[in-house]
Amino acid sequence: MANDVQQYKCPNCAAELRFHPNKQGFVCEYCDSFFTPEECKAANEEMNAQAQQNAPMSDAFENGNQLFSCPSCGAEIVTDCNTSATECFYCHNPVVLKGRLSGEYRPSKVIPFRLTREDAENLFKNWCSKRKFLPKTFTSQSQLMHMAGVYVPFWVADCDINGTMRAVCKKLRSWTSGNYRYTETKEFDVFRQAKLKFEGIPADGSSKIEDALMEAIEPFDYQQTVPFEMSYLSGFLSDKYDVNKVQVFPRIRNRAVNGSDQLLRSSMIGYDSIRVTQSDMQILRTDWQYMLLPVWFMTYEYQGKQYSFAINGQTGKQAGTPPLATGRLLAVCAAIAAACTAFGALIGWVIA
Repeated sequence: MANDVQQYKCPNCAAELRFHPNKQGFVCEYCDSFFTPEECKAANEEMNAQAQQNAPMSDAFENGNQLFSCPSCGAEIVTDCNTSATECFYCHNPVVLKGRLSGEYRPSKVIPFRLTREDAENLFKNWCSKRKFLPKTFTSQSQLMHMAGVYVPFWVADCDINGTMRAVCKKLRSWTSGNYRYTETKEFDVFRQAKLKFEGIPADGSSKIEDALMEAIEPFDYQQTVPFEMSYLSGFLSDKYDVNKVQVFPRIRNRAVNGSDQLLRSSMIGYDSIRVTQSDMQILRTDWQYMLLPVWFMTYEYQGKQYSFAINGQTGKQAGTPPLATGRLLAVCAAIAAACTAFGALIGWVIA
């Protein structure tokens, strides 16, 4: 008779946990978290119950979408079942129908688009008007047609953290008496410990979009999230995540740990100098949500290099690196140089 095998998943990153004999508990090799057997059992029972609850919605999602595959760059794009053809918003090539998407990619929530295409184009034109030496085709109507409203896949995490910090803090007091100036230094051993919770730390789940570009258009207002329905995809595209929770967790952890460190440091007020001697931020638990967040997205290829531009489809915040039309720049520089030469010659003639 086969033995029953119990597998435990990390409550933080969902990777497999392994039992550590010396610690008599479970250790995650991906995020270095440690959990007692009781904590693992409770967390996994909750995860299994949640998975069973979401099963009917996952089936509905699987039946209501279409998956398109780009033969040029390999991107996989999700649309509703009414879409028969579209183009890849990364490389602008036509994409072909591949089939249905499995329910595991069903997001739990979505933030609907607040900006129309007209809003996005106006924001883009205004952004370009403040930047000189752009290629003329960068703002052409044919290029604007490639701007796509995309629901970008995001992992959004809530982290419970136990933070401890020790520091040597100093207070200085100076005064003058007679011909002498005195300085008194008082040194304190300061300790801080706090239970912290960070909510809504985002990390995009697409390897084809620059992480820095998505971080640049943050924040999103999660108060406007709604339960996901396929109808929100109507008229828009969606990228399929190819970066899972295990892969994005280091980014989430760094943002949570750095934020916790800054909060504890900021609590040490009233000192003239602070020298931290120990900082330990342990993530006890991470709750995940897979969301689709709205982004107006456009790519542009110029002189063999691809440039990306993004607009937060909820707030209108923009980010991107504009291409530089070197020909136009050189022409302006040449004109300035010629004007300076002519002006110098005129001054020389006047002096002579």
